[in-house]
Amino acid sequence: MKAVSPRGHWWLLGGVLAVFLSALFLATSVLRGVGVPSTVPERQPGALVPQSVSGGGPVVDTRDGSPVSLAVRPGTVALTFDDGPDPTWTPQIMRLLAARSVPATFFVVGRHVAEHPEIVRAQTAAGHEVGLHTFTHTDLATAPVWRIRLELAASRAVLAGATGTSTTLLRPPYSSMPDALNDRDWHAALRTGALGYLTVLSTRDGLDWEARSVADIMRGAVPEEGRGAVVLLHDAGGDRSRTVAALGPLIDSLKARGYRFTTLSDAVGLPPQTAPVSRFDHWYGVALIGLVQAAVAVPPAAAWLLYAVALLTAARLLLLSAASAVHRRHREVRNPAGPLPRVSAVVPAHNEQATVAACVRALLDGGCPDIDVVVVDDGSTDGTAETARAVADPRVRVVTQPNRGKPAALNAGVGHAAHEVIVMVDADTVVAPGAVARLAAAFTDPSVGAVAGNTKVANREGLLPLWQHLEYVMSFGLERRLFDLAGASPTVPGAIGAFRRTALDSCGGISADTLAEDTDIAMALCRAGWRVVYRSDAHARTHVPTTVRSLWHQRHRWAYGTLQSIWKHRRAVRETGIAGRLGRRTLPYLLLFQLALPLAAPLMDAAALYGLASGTTPVPALTWTGFSLAQLVLAAYALRTDGEGLRHLWLVPLQQTLYRTALCLVTIHALATAALGAGPTWHRPAAREHTTARPATPPRSAPPAPGRAHKAWRSRHMTILRWDRVSGPGRLPACSSPPSATDRPSPARSRSRSPSRDQGRAGPQT
Repeated sequence: MKAVSPRGHWWLLGGVLAVFLSALFLATSVLRGVGVPSTVPERQPGALVPQSVSGGGPVVDTRDGSPVSLAVRPGTVALTFDDGPDPTWTPQIMRLLAARSVPATFFVVGRHVAEHPEIVRAQTAAGHEVGLHTFTHTDLATAPVWRIRLELAASRAVLAGATGTSTTLLRPPYSSMPDALNDRDWHAALRTGALGYLTVLSTRDGLDWEARSVADIMRGAVPEEGRGAVVLLHDAGGDRSRTVAALGPLIDSLKARGYRFTTLSDAVGLPPQTAPVSRFDHWYGVALIGLVQAAVAVPPAAAWLLYAVALLTAARLLLLSAASAVHRRHREVRNPAGPLPRVSAVVPAHNEQATVAACVRALLDGGCPDIDVVVVDDGSTDGTAETARAVADPRVRVVTQPNRGKPAALNAGVGHAAHEVIVMVDADTVVAPGAVARLAAAFTDPSVGAVAGNTKVANREGLLPLWQHLEYVMSFGLERRLFDLAGASPTVPGAIGAFRRTALDSCGGISADTLAEDTDIAMALCRAGWRVVYRSDAHARTHVPTTVRSLWHQRHRWAYGTLQSIWKHRRAVRETGIAGRLGRRTLPYLLLFQLALPLAAPLMDAAALYGLASGTTPVPALTWTGFSLAQLVLAAYALRTDGEGLRHLWLVPLQQTLYRTALCLVTIHALATAALGAGPTWHRPAAREHTTARPATPPRSAPPAPGRAHKAWRSRHMTILRWDRVSGPGRLPACSSPPSATDRPSPARSRSRSPSRDQGRAGPQT
C-alpha cells in the first residue's frame, strides 16, 4: 500500500499557536491580578441599602428577593480566611487550627483552588467549611453581569472538581462590614442572591493585609465583650507570617474568655451550606482545573522557552561570526604550487533543456582546460540531451538513461567519468570562472575525500528568491565555514561539490537510502575517515524555487532527508576520529539548530507579539527586537564576507518571521511524515523554460503540456546570470596534462560497481 504524506501541518501549527496564545491570554489577562492589592477601594454608605442590612448581621440572604440579615450568636466566633489556598501559609494555619481543635471557614479564590486542589480537599476532610471568593478576586461591585456569572460559575466548577461539593457561601472581594455597603455593593448582592448565593461579610477585621504587627492584628480581631463575631483574616495574598503568629494567641485568649469557635453557617444558625454535586459537574470541574493548571504553567514555560531560544540564537550568532572570521583568516587561500589533479564533471539532468547548455559551458570555463564533462539525461522529456549535445566540444559526453532518480544518475556519471577527481554540478547551476580549479586544488591533500563549494542564488527577483539569497549567505555559507573548522562537514551541496573517486568507492557510491543524497554521502565519507572541506571561493549560481509550492517540496525533501541521514549515521557519536567529530559536533548542531530551534522560534515570535499587543510584559518584545538586530548585524557581516551587496538587508526582519515560520511548518511536516513512516517522493517539476544569457542552439522541443501556462510565465523570471570574468583570490596553477591510461577507469572497473547504486528512488531529480 502506498504511503500517503500527512497534510495537517498548517492545522497543526495553527492549533499549537492558537492554544499557546489562548493560554497566554488566560494566564496573563483573565487570571492576572489574583490576590489582595495594597489598597482597598473606598466604600461610602449607600442610600439604597436597607437599614436592616446595613445595621444587621454579617450574612445577607437575598435569594428570594426579600433581604434577610443573619447575626452571629452571642459568645460565638467564626474565624474566616480569604484569598487562599496558599501552599505556604494555608497549611500552617490549618496545623494551628487542628492543634487547638478549632474549625474555620475558608473563602477560596477559584484560580488558587485550581492550582492547589489538594489543599481544599484537606480543608473539607478536616471539617472546615469552604466558601467562594470569586475566581480571580475581581470586584463584583464594578463588574458587569456577565463577568459576575462567569466568576461564580468557574469558582463553583473548580470547587466541585476539587472536593465533589458545592456551596452557597460567597464573600465578595474588597468587602468588610455591613455598615460599609454602598449602592453598587448592594446591587451586586442582589445579583449574586438571584444566582443562589448568600453574601458573607464580617464584624471584626484583623487588617492583616496591611502588614501590621501581631498586637494590631489581635486588637482588630477580638470581638466586643460577650458579642459574637465573624473575624476576617487572610491565608494568602502576601506575607502572612504575622497572621500565623497572631492566630494561636488569639484563639487561646478568646477561649480563656469563654468564646466558642465554630463554622460560619453554624455561627448564624444555618445548616451546612455544602452539598454533593453530580458526576458530570465533578468531571467538568476536574477538566477546568487541568485547563487552569496548564494555562498557569504556560507563561513561565514560555519565559524559559524564550530565554532558551534567545540563548541558543545568541550562541549560534557568536559561533558563526567567530568561525567565519577564523575561517577567512586561515582557510581561504589554499592554492598549491604544483599541478592540479585532473577533473571530470558529472551533470545529472531531468527536464533541464533551458539551463543545461549554460551549465556545461561554465564547467568548460571552470579553470581546467582538459576537463571531462559527462551529462546524464535521466529520462527527460524536453530535449535536454539534444541541447547538451549541441555544445560542440569534444570534452562533453551525453549519457541517457530511463528516469531512475538523481542518485542513479550521479552513479552513472561517475561510472563514465575519466578522472580521479569528480565535480558534481546540478544542471540548473552555473559555476564561476576558476571554481572547478579551486575545487580540484583541495585534493592535493590526500586526506580530503570531498569538497563543498559556495552556492549562490541566481534568480534574485521576487520575495521568495531574495529570502533564499539571504539564507544561502547567512545560514548555509557561515555554517559550512563552521563545519569546515569543526572537521566534519555534513553536506556537499548538489549544486557544486567535488569528490575523490577512491573516497566514493570506499562508501559504495551515491546512496539512494535517503532523500538528501548530498548529506548522506558527506556523512558517509566522514565516517569512512575522509575529510570533507569547504572552499568558499569556489562559487556557483543556482536557481531556487520561486513559488511557495515548489519551495515547500524542496525544503520538505531536505528536512526529511536530513532526518534520514542523521538517523542512518547516528552511531557516529560512538566512533573516533573524523567520524567522532561528525557524531559529537555536527549531528548535535543539526538537531539543535536545524530542527529544535526552527520549531521553537515561531512560539517566541508569538509570545513577543502578544506581550507587545497586550502590554503584559515588554521582555519578549525587547528580546525579539534584540534578536532581530543581531540577525541584521550578522546578515550585514555575512554579505560583506561573501562579497555581496547590502541592499537587501531590509528583508531580514521579515525573513526572520514569515520565512522562518514557513520553515517551521516544513520541519513539522517532515517530523510528522517520519513519525507516520510516509516518506515523500521526488517532486516532478515541469520542463524549465529559462531565458539564459548564453542561449544554446535551439533544439527540437516537445510541445508544452496542457495547463503549464503559469509555469511558463514564472520561468521567464528565472534567468541564469553570467559570472564576470574575474580571477578570484590568487591565480591557480593549470591542470595537469591529459590523463594516462592508468587514470581512466577500465571497463571492468565500471562494470564492477554495485548495481544497487544505479537504481535510485523512482522519480526525477530536482
